Amino acid sequence: MYRSNQSSFGSSSFNKYGSGSFNDAPVDVGKQYDVKIEDTARQGDGIARISGLVIFVPNTKINDSVKIEIKSIKRNCAVAEVVEAPEEVESLGEAE
Repeated sequence: MYRSNQSSFGSSSFNKYGSGSFNDAPVDVGKQYDVKIEDTARQGDGIARISGLVIFVPNTKINDSVKIEIKSIKRNCAVAEVVEAPEEVESLGEAE
């Protein structure tokens, strides 16, 4: 009788994006997004948010505006890396 519910047991109660599947996350692995770093995690990684999903971005600091690529999606967060930092490009004189 309970067997039909086993596969989804507990998953939706922990994932605010729906069924517990990572397919319901507002981002996709391998895709790039422009974000602004809003906060810093305890470990020092920058934190951005896309549609409420927390994204950890190493080697960034608060107020950085960067282009990131999603590397992995967990149950309630994602991890990304910087692929382009527009402010750094401008400071190198390429924007002139």
